[in-house]
Amino acid sequence: MKILVLNCGSSSIKFSLYDFTDKEELLTRGTVERIGIEGGSLVRCVKNSPVECYKQPIPDHTIGIKLVLDSLVNKECNAVLNDLKEIDAVGHRVVHGAEVFISSVIIDEKVKEQIVKCSDLAPLHNPANLKGILSAEALMPGVPQVAVFDTSFHQTMPKEAYLYGIPYHYYEKYKIRRYGFHGISHKYVAQRACEMTGKDFYNSRIITCHLGNGVSVTGIKNGKSVDTSMGFTPVAGLIMGTRCGSLDPGILLYLEEKEHLSIKGISELINKQCGLKGISGISSDMRDIEEAADAGNERAKLAFGMFTYNVRKWIGLLTGVMDGLDMIVFTGGVGENSYRMRHDVCEKLSWFGVKIDDTRNKEALGKDEVISTPDSGVAVAVVKTNEELVIARETHRLVSQGLN
Repeated sequence: MKILVLNCGSSSIKFSLYDFTDKEELLTRGTVERIGIEGGSLVRCVKNSPVECYKQPIPDHTIGIKLVLDSLVNKECNAVLNDLKEIDAVGHRVVHGAEVFISSVIIDEKVKEQIVKCSDLAPLHNPANLKGILSAEALMPGVPQVAVFDTSFHQTMPKEAYLYGIPYHYYEKYKIRRYGFHGISHKYVAQRACEMTGKDFYNSRIITCHLGNGVSVTGIKNGKSVDTSMGFTPVAGLIMGTRCGSLDPGILLYLEEKEHLSIKGISELINKQCGLKGISGISSDMRDIEEAADAGNERAKLAFGMFTYNVRKWIGLLTGVMDGLDMIVFTGGVGENSYRMRHDVCEKLSWFGVKIDDTRNKEALGKDEVISTPDSGVAVAVVKTNEELVIARETHRLVSQGLN
């Protein structure tokens, strides 16, 4: 079975093609950039090297996905298929499934209607995800489509973890609650880390740290998400590249009065002007922060320190929630590549037995590696996240069940 995976953003598409005939084989992957913006392009990995297949205006997602399909059979792009009919199913990442979707589903009209209803909860993501679904249906009629939800892994959280201290009728009426995000990534890296360390995913206490431009930390006990740092929206939790993380809501009321901010202005502030960028005044990119800190920039040092402090704080919080801890897993662009961040986080967790091997930590750049010492009381691993593989596996599972 050959499965195309689509992860559609507002102006981009990440895609992968897997062959599950004999094993889980990645045939190719790539990105479509700048949809609806000048300078559109499609870059696809050919023999592990990125090759620009197309550089042209890409007005919408349908054209973008059409270019994806064309590239798969285009000999000038090192075709990986002889015919598009070889694609047996398409898997889609959908960010928000609310309480409606507790697991992945084969897409039908009712599923699409519910994705639309969930768009109020993820206005930047769900509409783009739906565009991908509709475009794929139009271009590949009759091919099964599967939705894999970022929020579904966190649906195992208990009520005391996901409810907020607001009148209960707001939950009943609007479903205002903690949903959590990055669920596809959290589940994958936890399972992969268990494979690496010989631990039982269903009998363990794991904290997964998805640290990129977006940041979330999740406690996974016996295979289930029990709490996570992101909340009703992806703004809550730790400070991020440009997002503020959790803060006293009274601050927004105060700023609204002092700065005369509109709702739109507040949204712009908390989503795009805060976090590492807001603290450092330099950049939202951790690489830039570390470079500036090395050069003596005090605000960059502060931003880095706040980031690692936030990670440690959430690890401590979730350790308490789970009554202990067996393993910490780092993933995401920062989690996979910043050995300094991992060192600073783990160094101050030595009080409950965390010990890391500095050599292994420095060598674990963008690859799977156990970085804790053999005598560490808590295992520590770095895992390169692979959300596309999880989506492909879920698609294969559901479509295979439907065929049997």
